[in-house]
Amino acid sequence: MTLRSVKPQHETRRRILDAAEELFMQHGFEGASMRQLTGKAGVNLAAVNYHFGSKDALIEAVFQRRLDPINAARIATLERLEKEADGEPLPPEAIIRAFIGESLAMIEDGRNGGRNFVRLLGRTYTEPAKPIRTLIGRMYAATMERFKAAFARSLPDLPSGELFWRMHFMFGTLSYTLAATDTVQLIAGFKPEDRHDSRALQERLVQFLNAGLLAPLPGASSSSVRKAA
Repeated sequence: MTLRSVKPQHETRRRILDAAEELFMQHGFEGASMRQLTGKAGVNLAAVNYHFGSKDALIEAVFQRRLDPINAARIATLERLEKEADGEPLPPEAIIRAFIGESLAMIEDGRNGGRNFVRLLGRTYTEPAKPIRTLIGRMYAATMERFKAAFARSLPDLPSGELFWRMHFMFGTLSYTLAATDTVQLIAGFKPEDRHDSRALQERLVQFLNAGLLAPLPGASSSSVRKAA
């Protein structure tokens, strides 16, 4: 008697997450049905309920799977740079690179679903799904505080309220860049020998965001915000 092949539980969970990520990206959180999900993942509804319990928990797991390692990598990069700086404040440009590099790298990841997730994240930023945006805000909270502290040390002359607004504009710009389908399609269409163009996008974005952080204060003279010495 031959035994029926049973897929490992972690493999079933991964297939459900992969299917949910793609369907949420294509149809939105409300538009993607559980029937579509089970069909695409090749599982039954009981398997989805076993692994996640509810659609809300599944949505949270989709974001947690990607954002937790991204944010951990961002903080690890920032801590490495600060250690190399030996106690000196980092230039704002270095802090920007530490934050945006992980996100932009995902645009090129078509094999492991990174590109789908980037487009899903962009859709979340541009659609009125307050519970989802609240969830993402909670997942980002610790990372935002860590980077805010680094920017505050880097730009000691910038008032805390102004720093809040400039970070808001900075991350909004990154969100739009990730949400823009033409950006994703542009990078996804590069030939291997032209991959340096994706790094060129990062350089353009870094320089643009850095200029915004160093712009003159409202009502101040034309001199920009002083960088840390």
